[in-house]
Amino acid sequence: MATILKRKDKYQVQVRRKGMASVSRTFRRRNDAEEWARNMEVKADRGDLPTPVRVLAQYTVKDVLERYRDEITVKKRSADTETYILDAFMRKPIAKLSLAQITPAHFSTYRDKRLKDVKAGTVNRELSIIKHAFDIAEREWDIPLRNNPLGKIKKMKVNNARSRRVSAEEYDLLCEAAQDSRNPFALFLIRFAIATGMRRGEILKLRWNEIDYEARTLHIPVTKNGHARTIPLSGEALAVLDEIQGMADKDDRLVFPLSDNAAKLVWQRLLRRTGIEDLHFHDLRHEAISRFFEYGLSVPEVALISGHRDFRMLFRYTHLKAEDVVKKLN
Repeated sequence: MATILKRKDKYQVQVRRKGMASVSRTFRRRNDAEEWARNMEVKADRGDLPTPVRVLAQYTVKDVLERYRDEITVKKRSADTETYILDAFMRKPIAKLSLAQITPAHFSTYRDKRLKDVKAGTVNRELSIIKHAFDIAEREWDIPLRNNPLGKIKKMKVNNARSRRVSAEEYDLLCEAAQDSRNPFALFLIRFAIATGMRRGEILKLRWNEIDYEARTLHIPVTKNGHARTIPLSGEALAVLDEIQGMADKDDRLVFPLSDNAAKLVWQRLLRRTGIEDLHFHDLRHEAISRFFEYGLSVPEVALISGHRDFRMLFRYTHLKAEDVVKKLN
């Protein structure tokens, strides 16, 4: 609330609000003092008064991120990946700064330095997670942040579109290397990805009770876009499942009992053994969807399998050639 004191021929106004720095000013006329006090109280109600430095100095960036990781991240489907990102960031010097010290300039410097090691999409994802942590801290945890230090930092433009196909030679090399892998699921993982076009995360979460052998379909209850889908299974996909079932532990609920990190390590070892460059596991999905079009499936049919809700996203998989269109026209 506002306090107005008369000192000789002047009026001194002071506005105080818990968790915010007090503000004061002196006026010659009481009317001016009262009007200014009303304006400051409105600002206080909106949270626009500055926060005392000593309050913000009690928290570090790491404090905010640790709480976010333990209370918010754990509830997300991407908890493992996000936890890894946050833990890595919290080991950096910037995380030791207090909320009284941290500024947008610190994150701009971090961004520019990080871009020398990773792609823009990776940096965007990191900063997006941290920005949300600050938003939660301000809105839900009563940490008196006046402004989110990442609020005005723009995301960088990212061109993630890839048209990488897996050649027949590369596929053979991968399968040969996978056969010699210590991980018995390495070969099944590659074959199943090509046969279904499923994302790695979807494959690793697949359970036996989600497969309908009679209908030759597979149900995916949790997907990247949040919409469940049921896909048809080809003969190759069913063959892979039969082979896995022949060696699976009866207590296994997961078709592929591998962690996300284990699957990544398997893929990295296969690439080193084969010498194949610039090939991501996600490129197997691209290859599968491209093959679906080559088999003659329509856009809606491919979308049913891939889960794309915007058909325009499938155009980069078609790889149409003018020569092939000529054959159809004649």
